Amino acid sequence: MIAADSHCHLTMDAFDEDRDRVLARAAAEGVAVLVTVPARKGDAPACVELAASDPRIWATAGLHPHEASFWDDAARAELREALGSPRVVAVGEIGYDLHYNKSPEEAQERAFREQVGIAREAGLPVVIHTRNAVRQTLDVLRGEGVRDLGGILHCFTENAAAARALLDLGFYISFSGIATFPKATDIQEAARIVPKDRILVETDAPFLAPVPHRGRCNEPAFVTSTIRFLATQRGEDPEELAARALENCRAAFRLPPAQ
Repeated sequence: MIAADSHCHLTMDAFDEDRDRVLARAAAEGVAVLVTVPARKGDAPACVELAASDPRIWATAGLHPHEASFWDDAARAELREALGSPRVVAVGEIGYDLHYNKSPEEAQERAFREQVGIAREAGLPVVIHTRNAVRQTLDVLRGEGVRDLGGILHCFTENAAAARALLDLGFYISFSGIATFPKATDIQEAARIVPKDRILVETDAPFLAPVPHRGRCNEPAFVTSTIRFLATQRGEDPEELAARALENCRAAFRLPPAQ
């Protein structure tokens, strides 16, 4: 199986002691493309450095909604500097999180809208985080005209209706290990209706390890477990789904063809 992990956090402390082994295990499982995403303010330079060290790895840059209260001139400058790297392929993850509410909703909206604007300046797609905020997220995406920008809804945790609304905006939908959880029936229903040319698969590592690895530190090698589960749900061959999701990952992030 040749696959992509469209969203992971390889620079987090959880991987500091065995990052090389984690990447080796991913290679052994056929993971040919990894997109590493900043997990905290100030993390973008580390993502860029890691991506520059390995041709399989690409990076994004952006301020997570948890940290939207820190959106200021310094954060804007950091984002714009990171976007100068050819290894940075999207702005994100950005959006809303009204489950944890670690930043006020007003701050989240401001950071979200401004970062979409910066993505437009850079000509890059956006990677969206949304939790308990589908209406607000769709309002911003529609209001900011992202249809012509392109984007990915990462770690999809909503229902089929939300998936259809995002697909109508031209988005790719990325499914994580949550889709394998027994009670995730709404997510599984959504996974069955996403077209073949719009589905992505991710780990969100080190979080959200899929069944049968649930409870462990997640890592990119485990993306193949989610692919196999989704293939069963969709009535597809796992190898074909992996290849399609890899192709979609390259298209969504506008990556160069495989060498």
